[in-house]
This record gives sequence, structure tokens and C-alpha cells, in this order.
Amino acid sequence: MAHTLSSIGSAKSSPTLRLDSDAVMEARIELAACFQLAAQYGFEEGICNHFSAVVPGHDHLFFVNPYGYAFSEITASRLLICDFDGHVVSGEGKPEATAFYIHARLHRLKPRVKAAFHTHMPNATALCLLDGPPLLWLGQTALKFYGRTAVDENYNGLALDDSEGDRIAATIGDADILFLKNHGVMVAGESIAEAWDDLYYLERAAEVQLKAMSSNRPLKPIPHEVAQRTYEQMRAGDKESAHAHFQSAMRELRRRGIAFDQ
Repeated sequence: MAHTLSSIGSAKSSPTLRLDSDAVMEARIELAACFQLAAQYGFEEGICNHFSAVVPGHDHLFFVNPYGYAFSEITASRLLICDFDGHVVSGEGKPEATAFYIHARLHRLKPRVKAAFHTHMPNATALCLLDGPPLLWLGQTALKFYGRTAVDENYNGLALDDSEGDRIAATIGDADILFLKNHGVMVAGESIAEAWDDLYYLERAAEVQLKAMSSNRPLKPIPHEVAQRTYEQMRAGDKESAHAHFQSAMRELRRRGIAFDQ
């Protein structure tokens, strides 16, 4: 299902590029932790899904996983650094083709997106296979995403050129969550921690919605006024909560001896 990107090339790092600063190394470790966490929770699909993050201090460069590795194999040193024009600036290997075209265009066209996580995680993806709105405002966890979602109704095959990446970037607009109908989900965050937090809770919200739907009993939606107020209450502390959640998750990886920072 995955395609290598034959047109991508290698480029030597410019002497002026500082790709080993403390901030860059911290971002490497954080993104690698996200791959390991996603593997632990079963969010990945073989070697086909991809996470990216803008390199701190270098808004024209982004981290992405190399083609051919499962999420559980990704460590900080294995991550690639690519530019938006198809060059691997640092690292061994190449990104999977759709990973490049989706993430390069998204980061270039939406500078607010510092981290972009694309998965076919089962519950959220199941919602993408349903006609009509994917995420319903039924439970408290779902309200974290109230007003923050967009839907791409027009599945168009694999993203193997710039135009498909441009279309996805245009569709996500100002949203943080994009449901790609007949495909999967994209989570866009202002930081790696916030993207991980959204990814985790999105799958949880999807899981409980599907459980409720499977009961074949009437669903009880939350009124708009209550949903909006609850969303605002959540967002007031969401950034702090996301970072605390992510730090806790990384501590748990280390406690279990999972080496992601090598």
C-alpha cells in the first residue's frame, strides 16, 4: 500500500544550519515518543502512516518518518529531516511518497501547523467510512473537538503529487482535525504535545461513539449551548493539560524501557 518517493533526493546540510541544537534534539525525541506511543495504542497501520513536525528554528524543514519502518522502530536518530522541495537534508532513507506530498504541502501552506499526524487508527477511521457527520457531539470527550473539525468528503486516491497535498491543506482550513472520508484522519497541532493529546482523545471519542451506535438505541446529543460552553471550559486549560499528558506518556515509555530517544 505504501509508495516510495522516487523523485526525492538528498541534499547536504548547509554549514549555517544548526540541526543539533537543544531545541531540535528535544523535538526529535518528542516526535519519536509519539511514534512509540501510537504503536503501543495500535494507532498505526503497518508502515503506511506518518507523523511530521516542523524543525525548531527552521520553518522550511520538517521531521518525518522514513519509509519501510513500523512506528515501533522509530527512534529520534531514525527520523528524517526534509525540505519542502523534495530533499532529505538529514537522515538515512526517504519518506513514503504520500507522507512527503501531504506533510510538505500542509506545513508550507499552513505555517500554524507545527505537527501533523496522519493515521488510519481504527475507531476514528471507522467514522470516516460512514455517510454524514463523522464525530457526533454525544459525550464529554468529543466536546474537546467541538468546532475544531473539518471533513474531506472527496476521496481521490493516493496523494502522489502536490495538488493532492494542496487540496488537503485547503480542506483543513483553520481546523485541527480533518476527517478524510474513506481514508483516515489528520491531526494538526501547534506543538508535538498538543498533536499527540488530540490524537489520543480523538480515538477515545470515536471508540465510545461507535460503542454507543452499536447498541442500536437512540443517541442523546448535547445541545449546542452546553457543547460550546464545555468546549470553552476545556480549551481554557487544554494546552497545559496536553503538555502534562504528553510528559506523563513519555515517563511511562521510559518506565517500560522503550528506547525512543536514541
